[in-house]
Amino acid sequence: MAQVEDAHWWFAGRRAVLRAVIARLVRPPEGARILEVGCGSGGNLALLSEFGRVEGMELDAAARARATARGIGEIRAGSLPHGIDAPDASYDLVALFDVLEHVEEDVASLSALARKLKPGGRIVLSVPAHPWLWSMHDETHRHMRRYTRGSLRGAIEDAGLRVEALGWFNTLLFPLAVAHRLASRLVGAGGPGDGMPAAALNAALLAVFRAERHAVGRVPSPTGLSLYAVAASG
Repeated sequence: MAQVEDAHWWFAGRRAVLRAVIARLVRPPEGARILEVGCGSGGNLALLSEFGRVEGMELDAAARARATARGIGEIRAGSLPHGIDAPDASYDLVALFDVLEHVEEDVASLSALARKLKPGGRIVLSVPAHPWLWSMHDETHRHMRRYTRGSLRGAIEDAGLRVEALGWFNTLLFPLAVAHRLASRLVGAGGPGDGMPAAALNAALLAVFRAERHAVGRVPSPTGLSLYAVAASG
């Protein structure tokens, strides 16, 4: 992931969509204090730094070292839900990008992160959607679950948070992705699918995915490969 996340169409496209979500639906205050939980090797830190002062939390030592080397903010060790090395009531924005599906205790994790928010703070998160799309990709990446709109809303509300926005994204590529996964099941193929595509294909997929930034938070999507949510203290 560290080798491809700066340029791979999925990572770059997701950053474009989530940047629009934050700018359009959250609008952090000037000089916001931001915490990215599960920051990995730091591919989202530059994006988040556009909105304020960024800190990161990451369990894996190698990924944490790569994130630290970017020189964008302090990166600390930590884990969900009980190993969060961050002060309570201190953050305007907590970002959780494709992390919650890896955590066994998702409600407890959201509840613990809610305590880190300042009054008026927000959690912005993304997760993979549709349990019926479960594949070797999910198993390889040690996902615990894929979410529906209802299950994601339920987890947020059970954590004592209020859902301010919830919607689908990665919609335009949804038919292609479904066809690919169904075909892989039929022929018994499968794998993580994380390698960098050929340059032309990568550019084409990125252009399609990034186009959704213009609509997210404005026009509801009927479905998608992922879900985003904005949550606030109840």
